[in-house]
Amino acid sequence: MLSRKLTAEFIGTFLLVFLAVGAAVGGIGGLRSFDGAGTTGVALAFGFVLMGLAYALGPTSGCHVNPAVTLAFMLSKRQEVKEGLLYMVVQFAGATLGGFVLWSLVTQGGMIDRTGALGTNGYSTVSGEGLNVLGAFTAELLLTAAFVGVVLLVTDYQAAPGFAGLAIGATLAAVHLVGIPLTGTSVNPARSLGPALFAGGESLTELWLFLVAPFLGGVLAVGFWMVARPHDAKLGDEGEEAYERQDS
Repeated sequence: MLSRKLTAEFIGTFLLVFLAVGAAVGGIGGLRSFDGAGTTGVALAFGFVLMGLAYALGPTSGCHVNPAVTLAFMLSKRQEVKEGLLYMVVQFAGATLGGFVLWSLVTQGGMIDRTGALGTNGYSTVSGEGLNVLGAFTAELLLTAAFVGVVLLVTDYQAAPGFAGLAIGATLAAVHLVGIPLTGTSVNPARSLGPALFAGGESLTELWLFLVAPFLGGVLAVGFWMVARPHDAKLGDEGEEAYERQDS
């Protein structure tokens, strides 16, 4: 049922923000300025959380928990547009709730925000080198394309069954290892919006980049998927049925 899928996407995106972004806000690994053990700890937190969610919620909704992923599934005709748009609505709602809970813990619950900006994304203050707009946009575009491309490929009917969650979680962790020192790593418009709404300031000013670049990265990932996936002359009935089971 669609309601179950939407509920799964809402809960999954909330947990991704609350747990993974919360790991950064709480200072996992001694995080002070997104370096050293902190970078590794936060990257692993994102990877492990998404891997767990993929296995827990994948059978229900596919566990997109990311509007860029959902856009890629719609463009690759693996999800109906109406359903995909509803996915995006609940993903943004879940991320907003996650941002609100983190903000409440910081402002009312005594939690110390080690990031200084509720784990939001940015480029003018995150990177010690002062990454400019072009650099941040390019980084987010390519990192998202790589991540979403892997998601599309490992959930294809021709991929090895049972290993998608592991591959997706590991890829997200790797993407964060690269991207945290640059932009804090978004690759997910919902993840960026939720905390930014409550952090305000520069986080809101620079938010547009972390909405636009990941969506365009999702578009680019579809091209990557079309080129990189194994191609059969004909899918055949068996292939079509497996493909439909993977998407259901």
